[in-house]
Amino acid sequence: MDGDLRAGARARIWTREEIEALMALAFTELIFRAAQIHRQHFNPTEVQASRLMSIKTGGCPEDCGYCSQSAHFKTGLKASKISAVEDVVAEARRAKAEGASRFCMGAAWRSPNARDMPALCEMAGAVKALGLETCMTLGMLSDEQAAQLSEAGLDYYNHNIDASPEYYPRMVSTRTFEDRIDTLERVRKSGMKVCCGGIVGMGEAAEDRVGFLLALANMTPPPESVPINALMPIEGTPLGESEPIAAIEFARLIAVARILMPTSYVRLSAGRENMSDEAQALCFLAGANSIFIGDELLTTNNPGQDKDAALFERLGVRLV
Repeated sequence: MDGDLRAGARARIWTREEIEALMALAFTELIFRAAQIHRQHFNPTEVQASRLMSIKTGGCPEDCGYCSQSAHFKTGLKASKISAVEDVVAEARRAKAEGASRFCMGAAWRSPNARDMPALCEMAGAVKALGLETCMTLGMLSDEQAAQLSEAGLDYYNHNIDASPEYYPRMVSTRTFEDRIDTLERVRKSGMKVCCGGIVGMGEAAEDRVGFLLALANMTPPPESVPINALMPIEGTPLGESEPIAAIEFARLIAVARILMPTSYVRLSAGRENMSDEAQALCFLAGANSIFIGDELLTTNNPGQDKDAALFERLGVRLV
């Protein structure tokens, strides 16, 4: 197994036992292996800069236990209507001017309404025309909706599995893990690339983190973009009192994700606001090579431009 890992390639399905063995490695050895593989496929001094805009906030009928946008929980968040196309394009233009190369658009829906598809397709095409890589997360898609977004020029579609298949039902009851896989298969069929990851720090056990990575790495092919989120506890949600994941354990997860999916962008996503500079540096050393920039991620805080600029100057890393 060691020779395959150092080569950074994998010709067969990962087993649970292999991932458990990686998670059990001494931390320094794990980080070293992940850093080696990262350098074979990416420039370690560059990190992709993405911007995320909520184009429709709140009122979601799903009951995801971590989410402030669920209509099932009293979080004080007010639901909004879908943003106007011109407002989205203006925000994308600002994001590009501030250094973003990727623009992501998120809507709090179970799935898009047919009446909103023309506007969504227009957004995708207009943002792409600015020279930005485009991504949307809109909930579950039909075959027709996936084809429409792909035809409009959308590069990526985000639909996270959130957790391992075994732990998933403890967080969500309004749709199944298999529902999420079905949408991801429709995305692949349409020709779009897949952005898929999840959240840690939700009370899951070590074996659940292994199962989460196992499910991602054994997708065919693995997601080209893998956002790893540290839970941002939201008052009013079932997970609002959760204890944060330790920085070393989070970096360990990033490192194993890098080894399992060597050519994917591993995105350090929600939770950076609560991480020290040193914790973030560990994650970049472990193979994370994409972040969200800007003051806000949908409805939670994110380090602002000044904080990020200071951090990356200290690290000698360039946002691209």
